[in-house]
Amino acid sequence: MIELGLINYWLVIVLLVTGLYVVMARQNLVKKIIGLSIFQSAVIIFFVSLGKIRGGTAPIYTAEDLQRLADGQPLATVYSNPVPHVLMLTAIVVGIATVALALALVARIHEAYGSIEELDIIRREDVP
Repeated sequence: MIELGLINYWLVIVLLVTGLYVVMARQNLVKKIIGLSIFQSAVIIFFVSLGKIRGGTAPIYTAEDLQRLADGQPLATVYSNPVPHVLMLTAIVVGIATVALALALVARIHEAYGSIEELDIIRREDVP
């Protein structure tokens, strides 16, 4: 049985496989872009899941925590790692820009070839 505490990792696996399938099996360029976006969403969910610690809180040190660190004692509070979350915010922005550029390229390909189907474009390219 699937443990509910790990449901986010199962979601990542399903999204990764779905995105990869869409990219490989579809001939429509817009559908391929959607598949890449699904794949990217899975990676983002995975990294955010890695940064979360059950029972952890935001990494804001109190005066007591700083004193414990100065004394060489372990911290009494468990903190979540903020770095994966910050990196994924950057990845989201880059992903949006990538999707926008890809859609602009697809629009240009449609103007040049009259289709966004991969096989139609290859056939038109082969014709002298």
